[in-house]
Amino acid sequence: MEEVDVEPNPTLIPGVGFNQQHIGFEWGPGDMLVYETNYQLQGSRSKGSPFVHVVRKDEDISSPILRKLFNESHHIFVELQKIKEDEPSKNKKPQFVSISKNYRSVIRACMEELQQGAVSAQDRSLASQYGDQVSILLAIELIWNLCEVLFIDAAPAGALLLHLLDWVRLHKSDVDTRAREVLQSDSPTQHSSYWDVVISLVLQGRMDEARQVLSKQASLRADSSSVFKRMDTLLQSMPIFNLAGTQTLTEFDVKWRNWHEECDRSLQDNTFASNHHLEAICKILVGDEDALLEHKELLSTWYHFLVTRLLFCHPTIKPPDLHYYAQSSMNMFVGPRASPEPLDIILLSAFEFDLHQVIKDCSFAINNWWFVAHLTDLLDHCKLLQSHNLHFGSNLREFLVLEYASGLFTHHSLWQLAVDYFDHCPELGRVYLELLIERIPLDTERKALKVLRICEDRQMSEQVRSICKIMAKRSLRNNRLGSALSWSIRAKDAAFATLISERFLQDYRNKGSFTDLDLLDNLGPAMLLSDRLTFLGKYREFHRLYGEKRFSEAAKLLLSLMTAKIAPRSLWMTLLTDALPLLEQTEVIFSVDQTYELMSCLEELTSRTNNSKETAPEDDIELTKTELLRLALARNLAMAIVKEGTIET
Repeated sequence: MEEVDVEPNPTLIPGVGFNQQHIGFEWGPGDMLVYETNYQLQGSRSKGSPFVHVVRKDEDISSPILRKLFNESHHIFVELQKIKEDEPSKNKKPQFVSISKNYRSVIRACMEELQQGAVSAQDRSLASQYGDQVSILLAIELIWNLCEVLFIDAAPAGALLLHLLDWVRLHKSDVDTRAREVLQSDSPTQHSSYWDVVISLVLQGRMDEARQVLSKQASLRADSSSVFKRMDTLLQSMPIFNLAGTQTLTEFDVKWRNWHEECDRSLQDNTFASNHHLEAICKILVGDEDALLEHKELLSTWYHFLVTRLLFCHPTIKPPDLHYYAQSSMNMFVGPRASPEPLDIILLSAFEFDLHQVIKDCSFAINNWWFVAHLTDLLDHCKLLQSHNLHFGSNLREFLVLEYASGLFTHHSLWQLAVDYFDHCPELGRVYLELLIERIPLDTERKALKVLRICEDRQMSEQVRSICKIMAKRSLRNNRLGSALSWSIRAKDAAFATLISERFLQDYRNKGSFTDLDLLDNLGPAMLLSDRLTFLGKYREFHRLYGEKRFSEAAKLLLSLMTAKIAPRSLWMTLLTDALPLLEQTEVIFSVDQTYELMSCLEELTSRTNNSKETAPEDDIELTKTELLRLALARNLAMAIVKEGTIET
């Protein structure tokens, strides 16, 4: 894409620039932040503005009606990507034409809803906004339809004019409204728009409908019935190229020339001199350009004039010759010195078959990337843009799709659509997605899970860890330990999992019970993430075994936590205290060897405590616990020796 060669229109921001301050700004995918800095310009000093202004370059993304356009077109885009690349282009042509029509039907549905919204809106500014959006969509659909005819369907001579006629008829629908008004009136022939309707139908090549309206006049004018019959014959006999038939283009051209000569003879013979309306129609039929230009108000646009001119002068026009007639028609219709509108320039580029100029001009003229991104994607699939690559690592199609998808990422819900667009940009799509997905505000856990699933499906491990860490820290701040532990496990963050495990154990020491039992009971292999988490999981398993009265298994697990050095020393007294109920059971739970191991752990703990110079108010409590444990261990050892001795005997 080339740089724009004209100065862009200025955007005025109220309150900025009046305080002699330097202006700072920061670009975003869908908007720009503008603010006044603390740096003074030369001149009088004044207090700066404390405000940050958001300048939106794509307001359409915030329109609820246009969001339907984005959602519907996303489905069509995804379907287009599924068309197999290895299939010959000729076989795919009907599919591409069908997809193009699907895009246009979505545009038209959105346009109708906007029109209804503009009529029913109570707020004038909202109605005006809807009206502007309708105008933009009308232009978009007009350009897309023409591109479909010229590039996607690529109609040859003969068929080309028929498609152009359909194009004009679709975008000049006021004729049908006026025709209904005339025919439904009490006296159609006396209606002020009667002849305008007849001529408008002829200008669009709708001869059967023109004859039907004209018959109303013929039935009332018996004195000139032969003149009306003659016109009816000319209209009826006008040759139309048959797309489905076996007629060659040469045969059609011969028929058309014979019909054209017949119309010219009728004009030369003054057959219609008695009725200036019929004479005007006959001049149109012979392709009199001055007669056509007399009906500028009915044609309304130069491209309608172009198609009508081709219909009555060059019906076998070939695609390469279109640009000459398009340029001359525009000059004749608006004048050679008139300044063309952006839409006129775009349509003229299309008639010149300059696709890249069409895309460039649309990028400048239309206020969002939706149109150029989807049209370029479709044209690229049709193999019409293969020769055009950009200098910064991406082709034209990918560049435009990336720009559009980046804009979607600024919306609170449309960002999900953007993911699929990035997926189908093979060169830079993943890079964009990795950068932008980290900027999505994780307002809720549900949204975080959506983002996480997207990252996991695409093996974006760095982003997965980042999201999980953010959510884990947020849960920890809110004292939701279970959620925090779950997120840290998903992040595979051993340090944070250790920290949360410590918090679980601290809560246990304070409350005497665990929270989030479902999570702790189902840690599985995840508990191996860190030593402290392993201890937490195993310690919870000890409590579960004890609650199920599986005392032998519980005792064995408790002892292994201490002897294997999995349990932190700060919790040894807690574990030994947990062993007290097992030591005081009527049945011997700990064997002689296990009891000796417990004694060894207790002595190691007490010796370290005695060697420490620090004293605490809880020393008396700890001393009492130690004495109780020694007493229980001695009693259990005696019972275990007796029991094991009895068994040996």
